[in-house]
Amino acid sequence: MSDWTLPVIDLTKCNRCGVCVQVCPTRALALIPQGLVFENPDACSYCTECEKMCPQGAIACPFQIGWASES
Repeated sequence: MSDWTLPVIDLTKCNRCGVCVQVCPTRALALIPQGLVFENPDACSYCTECEKMCPQGAIACPFQIGWASES
């Protein structure tokens, strides 16, 4: 994942339903007794499937917009 940030998890909203873990194509997410974690953060491709499918709205995938400079 290198230069990207990880999706943001709000554990106060997460009800541990596991939908995000099921839809994650890279298996980056895992549920542990404390809640949702990035078990394999380097595998996250930032596809935003977890954000789209979370019924509680507990995952946010913020994007940063950068301007390219002319060389």
